[in-house]
Amino acid sequence: MSWAFELKKGLFWGCLGILVASLLLICPSEALSQDGIYLLQVKKSIVDPFNFLWNWNPNDQTPCNWIGVNCTSDYNPVVWSLDLSFRNLSGTLSSWIGNLVYLTYLDLSNNGFTGSIPKEIANCSKLEALNLNDNQLDGEMPVELGNLSSLVSLNLCNNQISGPIPEEFGKLTSLVQFVAYTNNLSGSVPRSFGNLRSLRIFRAGQNAISGSLPAQIGHCESLEVLGLAQNQIGGNLPRELGMLKRLTDLILWDNQFSGTIPKELGNCTSLQTLALYQNNLVGEIPAELGNIRFLRRLYLYRNGLNGTIPREIGTSVMNELTGVIPTELSNLRNLTKLDLSINYLTGPIPFGFQYLPRMSQLQLFDNFLSGAIPQRLGLYSRLWNKFSGPIPQEVGNCRKLQRLDVSGNYFTSELPREIGNLLQLVAFNVSSNFFTGQIPLEILKCKALQRLDLSRNSFIDTIPNELGTLSLLERLIISENMFSGNIPAELGNLSHLTELQMGGNLLSGEIPKEIGNLASLQIAMNLSYNNLSGSIPPQLGNLILLEYLFLNNNHLSGEIPSTFANLSSLLGCNFSYNDLTGPLPSVQLFQNMSISSFMGNKGLCGGPLGNCTGSTPFDTFPSPVGSMDAPRGKIITIVAAVIGGVSLVLIAVILYVMKCHPVDMVASSPDKDISSLDSDIYFLQKKGSLSKTWGAVGTVYKAVLQSTQTIAVKKLASNREGNNIENSFRAEILTLGKIRHRNIVKLYGFCYHQGSNLLLYEYMARGSLGELLHGASCNLDWPTRFTIALGAAEGLAYLHHDCRPRIVHRDIKSNNILLDEKFEAHVGDFGLAKVIDMPQSKSMSAVAGSYGYIAPEYAYTMKVTEKCDIYSYGVVLLELLTGKTPVQPLEQGGDLVTWVRNYIRAHSLSSEILDSRLDLKDEITVHHMITVLKIALLCTSMSPFDRPTMREVVLMLMESNEHEGYAVSPPDYDLSLKDDAL
Repeated sequence: MSWAFELKKGLFWGCLGILVASLLLICPSEALSQDGIYLLQVKKSIVDPFNFLWNWNPNDQTPCNWIGVNCTSDYNPVVWSLDLSFRNLSGTLSSWIGNLVYLTYLDLSNNGFTGSIPKEIANCSKLEALNLNDNQLDGEMPVELGNLSSLVSLNLCNNQISGPIPEEFGKLTSLVQFVAYTNNLSGSVPRSFGNLRSLRIFRAGQNAISGSLPAQIGHCESLEVLGLAQNQIGGNLPRELGMLKRLTDLILWDNQFSGTIPKELGNCTSLQTLALYQNNLVGEIPAELGNIRFLRRLYLYRNGLNGTIPREIGTSVMNELTGVIPTELSNLRNLTKLDLSINYLTGPIPFGFQYLPRMSQLQLFDNFLSGAIPQRLGLYSRLWNKFSGPIPQEVGNCRKLQRLDVSGNYFTSELPREIGNLLQLVAFNVSSNFFTGQIPLEILKCKALQRLDLSRNSFIDTIPNELGTLSLLERLIISENMFSGNIPAELGNLSHLTELQMGGNLLSGEIPKEIGNLASLQIAMNLSYNNLSGSIPPQLGNLILLEYLFLNNNHLSGEIPSTFANLSSLLGCNFSYNDLTGPLPSVQLFQNMSISSFMGNKGLCGGPLGNCTGSTPFDTFPSPVGSMDAPRGKIITIVAAVIGGVSLVLIAVILYVMKCHPVDMVASSPDKDISSLDSDIYFLQKKGSLSKTWGAVGTVYKAVLQSTQTIAVKKLASNREGNNIENSFRAEILTLGKIRHRNIVKLYGFCYHQGSNLLLYEYMARGSLGELLHGASCNLDWPTRFTIALGAAEGLAYLHHDCRPRIVHRDIKSNNILLDEKFEAHVGDFGLAKVIDMPQSKSMSAVAGSYGYIAPEYAYTMKVTEKCDIYSYGVVLLELLTGKTPVQPLEQGGDLVTWVRNYIRAHSLSSEILDSRLDLKDEITVHHMITVLKIALLCTSMSPFDRPTMREVVLMLMESNEHEGYAVSPPDYDLSLKDDAL
């Protein structure tokens, strides 16, 4: 019986096994696909400190929804694209990548990967784009990559790759772009590259490539950009370069090329940039270069060239240079005066005239010259406007004139009445001259006038009541003249007025209550240093947009109206030296202001002036120390000690809670948690200096991660404080998260924790430029300051010209330029950033930016434009040059731009305007600083149309350094990127 039982038992388990096997065959598998398994193997060698790859879940059936992964859409999906760029990843590249055989796009750029490039990538035979740039990869390029016959783009730049470019790369016949600049490559350019007939971009500058440039390069018939600058390539330039009909940029500077410039280059008729400087070239410049009709940039200096400059070069259609003024005059570096007036000269002013550093007089009148005036004529020389005499009456014949600016000269006499004929005039600026007489009533015919600036002259008599009829007027600046009489009540009709400057005159009488009707008044109202009397009209409390109010140094009496509590936008004011009495209104600003803003009024009290029941601080000055001070001091000491103790306990509790509760990561909405970030911030220390410099909407902390990496954590206020903070957080995330540039502060990530938004930045060890420059112990020398200026300019140029959409910062200032350990500049604080190309960013509802840096036109047009950033950047340049802050005393102009222009007008352009803390004994250094000062004045031109672009600013700064003999490379064919010259 036992054997029968065992037989039945065996049959039972056998049938059960068959049943289970059948079910397994019938049920579909839920296991992860093979490509997903390969990706998890790849992840094992990746260091992901901010958990960007959080959803790479091994329990998924496919990896198609994983971050950075794209799959085909058929029944059996496979991975065709892997994009992990800009993820702050590190570690090494795994050989498992080679198992993704259907991969056509691989982008691991802009991370921190180390180690070598795995040769197994060559197994991805369908690969079309391979981007490994901007990492820390080393080792040699795998020769196996030459088997990727479908490869179109290969980008390996900004790594530490060594060894030669493999000869096998000549088999990449589909290759369109090969970029490998800024590595440690050696060897020579492979002759096999002549097989790459589709190659359009070949850039491998800033390496150690040697040998000669092979003649076979001339077979790359599609080549448009050949950039091999800053290598050790020698020998002759191959004549075969002339076969490259599509070549637009030939960048071979700073090599060891010898021999002559081949005349065959004249066949490269598409060439726009030819940079052969800093080689060992000899002989004459070929006249055939004149055939290159689109040539824009020609750099041949620092060679051994001789002979004359061929006149044929001047026949370029792009420049239309056909003149007969010898261009050789541009070589006279010591030329100070040139008078070619009253002749029959034709053609243009030679381009090189703008680089004559000692030129002080240039007279070319009464000729037949044509063409454009060189853009930087006077920038590198000592030319400066000092026009004098009256404005000619014939100016009235310019009937279509819209802007007339003759400020900062030596004009005298009265304004011509013919100004009234300029019916299309929008802006009229005659400030900082020596005009006299009355305001001509004919100017009231200019009904389109929006900006009227008559300041710093000697105008007399009363202000015409009829000024109130200029209904479009937005800025009225008539300060520092000798106007007398009353302020016209009719000015209250100027409904578009945003700025009213009337300080420093002889005005008398009361402030008209109608001024309170100026609802658009926002930038400033300055009535200081006059003889005004009477009480302050309570209607001024209606100016709810007003930011700055100056009523000091008058004879005003009575109380400051309680309606001033409505001035919620007020950022600064001054009531000093009047006859005011009574308590200060309940305005938060008043409570925190310095006593100096109220001194000279014996009857004022409250706020910082002390209790109104006793004597005010101005009854006797300085106030005596009374017997009540001792007990009051004890009370303050006790209260301060208690508050301090409680604060320490609270801080300890908060730190403990933050350590015990992980910070939640958020995506677009701060109210929805997606996943958790490891709680590796174990030390948070408030960085007081940073909290002052990184913008007004957040406090910045220095944080040390468990990995010992130091970062900056910007904590924005709680959502309970309003939508403005939340909007600022979103703006900064959406803007900065897309940007990667060496001169832009890098955003690592963002978090949401217990009602607070946190931004995680790279840490800037040196703090802000503003703190260092205006601190008590500033030791920034001029080379360091210039490097900072150039770095900030390059960061802004990237924002304006290379971001998509382009970005205008809107709050450029010295406190928003942060410095790393090596004093390299990084533009930060994007809380106010706006994209230029988006329709909704055309105008804003309020002035953004910081006082002293705001461009004039932005304050009244409210239009977002990159020219506002350029003005602000110009102010930063002036700070670096003069050492002064952007806001100056009113008697000195009120702002740094005005102070500088007034100083130059009074004392001419000299080294005395420069920061005395700098070494001003070196003539070359001083001349360089004066050149940069001229660039700053261009940037701060009153009209935005007169300001250069940031690309042009970068170009001018680099050229200024070059002309002073320093080793700085010239701008390349794309001025937005320094590396494009390589």
